[in-house]
Amino acid sequence: MAKLNFRPLHDRVVVKRIDAETKTKGGIIIPDSAKEKPQEGEVVAVGPGGRDEAGKLIPIDVKAGDRVLFGKWSGTEIKLDGQELLIMKESDIMGVVG
Repeated sequence: MAKLNFRPLHDRVVVKRIDAETKTKGGIIIPDSAKEKPQEGEVVAVGPGGRDEAGKLIPIDVKAGDRVLFGKWSGTEIKLDGQELLIMKESDIMGVVG
């Protein structure tokens, strides 16, 4: 993936969705209209982190390249440099895969 010309602020993370499988385990092909948007993605960019009440920086636990799971309605969809991406808060990420 080419370098992204966007830097998220605070505790925000930019994620690119990873496409869901187009076949079931039994070999049935799922049409596009029946597919749900995947809830798994790859972290493309991260902000510096949030701040606590004392103003101390709290770094983000994920890094670019991590595969993550996130909530169904998480993030804001954007199109940047021809790519469809999501910007979400770190708290919207449920965990790192692998």
